[in-house]
Amino acid sequence: MSAPEQMELRHLGREVKTALELAIVALGPSELVDRLALAAGLLDALDELPLDSPAVAALVPGVGSRARAALADWSRWQDEHLRKISA
Repeated sequence: MSAPEQMELRHLGREVKTALELAIVALGPSELVDRLALAAGLLDALDELPLDSPAVAALVPGVGSRARAALADWSRWQDEHLRKISA
């Protein structure tokens, strides 16, 4: 895995951790919190392992996709939640 790809994974990990913290504080749906927690944990573990190993390289695309999907769902939920409490 190249340095830019590794940096992208680290950035994604930080973004997911922040979303997880916000989802917990906002009392987000437990299923969404669980998905963010799973993605954060996997990204954190991948950051500790050699990304050029076949096992890690095989996991990266799926983990990245799941993390991005969880972030998109979090963003939608947060927008809806903020509209409801602002109304």
